[in-house]
Amino acid sequence: MWDYTEQVMEHFLHPKNVGRIENPDGIGEVGSLACGDALTFTFKLGPDGRIADAKFQTFGCASAIASSSVLTEMVKGLTLEEAEKITNRDIVERLGGLPEQKMHCSVMGHEALMAAIANYRSKGKVPASAPKTGRIVCTCFGVTDDEIRRVIRDNNLMTVEQVTNYCKAGGGCGGCKGQIEKLIEEVQGEKVRKLRSHPEPQPRKLTNIQKIALIQEVLQQQVRPAMRAHGGDIELIDVVGNRVLVAFRGMCASCKLADYTLKEIVEAKLHEYVSPDLTVEEETDTAERPAAGGEN
Repeated sequence: MWDYTEQVMEHFLHPKNVGRIENPDGIGEVGSLACGDALTFTFKLGPDGRIADAKFQTFGCASAIASSSVLTEMVKGLTLEEAEKITNRDIVERLGGLPEQKMHCSVMGHEALMAAIANYRSKGKVPASAPKTGRIVCTCFGVTDDEIRRVIRDNNLMTVEQVTNYCKAGGGCGGCKGQIEKLIEEVQGEKVRKLRSHPEPQPRKLTNIQKIALIQEVLQQQVRPAMRAHGGDIELIDVVGNRVLVAFRGMCASCKLADYTLKEIVEAKLHEYVSPDLTVEEETDTAERPAAGGEN
């Protein structure tokens, strides 16, 4: 289970300002359902030019809900110039911290706020979901080199794993990790070269039992909600080395997009939160096989 602070749990269980403002002054939309996280942020200015109200709608995990909720509280009463100074680190600090693997949720909140302000200042000429700038580096999650440079610079990131935690780049197939390494060196220069010459000890490898438990948790928190919303489900059948065998249930079992779901959602999530070495396969003959960990 993720180690959430009391502030995160409070905003997750009792989120503030959920919804969408009618005729907002500014609207920002970031993320996508295909990538597992999506956020819409709207605000309304008062007669004094300060943000009088802010609301959010999000599809995401507890950290995404908490980050969005606390952001709406943080911006109320601020001028747009003051709101622009809020960083994703400010969101994390207000929440008392987030798990490293969930830092991208705070970045998403910050991006939605910036998009909403840009939308207002352009009088709607800049769309709510403004086109991204830069060259696409991570095709799995649609992250550009400009976005990667920004999270590296704003959060003083030094490793590819940290970049993945903050913007998901590198968390899918992993084919872009070499490009991310070059961007880190471009932004951080001598600092990262010194770090690489004195690398920190690598964390202990997961035991098979720990790996199965973590896979179960990721499926439960990151994959099942979206599938169940469409009348489907997924079951973990077995873990053999780095092969993860799953079975689709309900509507997902006969869905034409099953192959896409298997690789671009299930496998991508397990790469992001467990290990990039995992491969996910659909097990179709499960009648006589017990589910991994004894789950029915």
